[in-house]
Amino acid sequence: MPDRSKRHVVPLFLVALLSAACTGASASGPPAPGADPARDLAVVSPESVGLSSDRLERLESGMQAFVDDGKLAGVVTLAARHGKIAHFSAAGSKDVETGDPIETDSIFRIYSMTKPVTGVAMMILYEEGKWRLDDPVSNYIPAFADVQVYAGDDPHGAPRLEAPVSPMTMRHLMTHSGGLSYGFSDHHVDQRYQEADVFDRRSTLQDMADKLATIPLMAQPGSQWIYSISVDVQGHLVEHLSGQPLADFFRDRIFDPLRMTDTAFYVPQEKLSRLAAIHAPGEDGALGRAPDGGFGLLDPDPTVAPSLPLGGAGLFSTAEDYARFAQMLANNGELNGKRILAPRTVKMMGTSHLSPEAEATMTPGLGFGLDFAVVLDAAAAGVPTPEDSYYWSGAAGTWFWIDPVTDLVFVGMIQHQGQAIGEIQGLSRNLIYQAIVAD
Repeated sequence: MPDRSKRHVVPLFLVALLSAACTGASASGPPAPGADPARDLAVVSPESVGLSSDRLERLESGMQAFVDDGKLAGVVTLAARHGKIAHFSAAGSKDVETGDPIETDSIFRIYSMTKPVTGVAMMILYEEGKWRLDDPVSNYIPAFADVQVYAGDDPHGAPRLEAPVSPMTMRHLMTHSGGLSYGFSDHHVDQRYQEADVFDRRSTLQDMADKLATIPLMAQPGSQWIYSISVDVQGHLVEHLSGQPLADFFRDRIFDPLRMTDTAFYVPQEKLSRLAAIHAPGEDGALGRAPDGGFGLLDPDPTVAPSLPLGGAGLFSTAEDYARFAQMLANNGELNGKRILAPRTVKMMGTSHLSPEAEATMTPGLGFGLDFAVVLDAAAAGVPTPEDSYYWSGAAGTWFWIDPVTDLVFVGMIQHQGQAIGEIQGLSRNLIYQAIVAD
């Protein structure tokens, strides 16, 4: 029986042929004015983009070690520099019960890596003049004009509410500083989220917004960074401002132009065999499928198109598809002649928009842009990614970052619950940067 735990690397010549088939002139037409056809995610030798093949072996060996040591079922990693793919490999299995190998085209639940996609959708509408950063959210969701702020409990244990000092703005909403929460703790506000069942999968994004408008904020708008449901509210705003369902807007304005053919809010039946299972260590430390397949936010049946398409957590994708999205941003808004955003808009997204008060509540060295975390001080943050890099990750361990300084895009895909998530994400940064040996 073959060893299914070994690394599966797509031969470069085959990936190059596939890439050419996907990006040929007959399919995409002539490049748009100002587009750089050289930054097209074609596969090249590492040395041609300043990476060392020998040192990249450390990255591949490091990823394989997580599988060999039983910490992860499988992992896919992709690195692009100067707009070219120089590393793309897979190690392990997509399901420990079947032993089926993970492949570079395996499909993953990307959870919160959906958030930057929703952010791009919002900025498409921003460019169309549909909203402005300092507009009150209540301009577009009128019920939010009456939202109060939780200010602790009175001597009898009843919640005290106060009026917002200033309204929640669209900038607050896109930086997790509007006072919204996620509903996962025993805090009074989170308990209200649970009672209202804001993530009811049978409801709609309009229903979610209506419920949130009846629940107090956890903090004054602009005063704290609180990871929150705010990107799901943005999903509702995309629908409201565009007149399209969120899934349709994503498809028409982002996925189809970028040829992200495997990214959607559900997995078609004919692609289901490519879906990786979520794993977690059991009491004995051995990996097994995670109970209920994940974190309870998505429908247990991945083939079902949801009535509640979560802009903060709902997408399925592949490493290559997400690399196309990330490279579009690294290219200042375009890929293969398809412009999604203007360069200045991309720069805005990767710039921290937090107030000094809210920034002080984040991890030292980090800020937050428009649906991305931003590295402000690499030394303070303790990361090798340079200042101005921006990134995010997903609850099941998927991760990516965009580094404008060294012109690097990195995407990693796993499906896991447990501490191995932080370990592999941190190690990947060390191992890719030690492989950069030239400009």
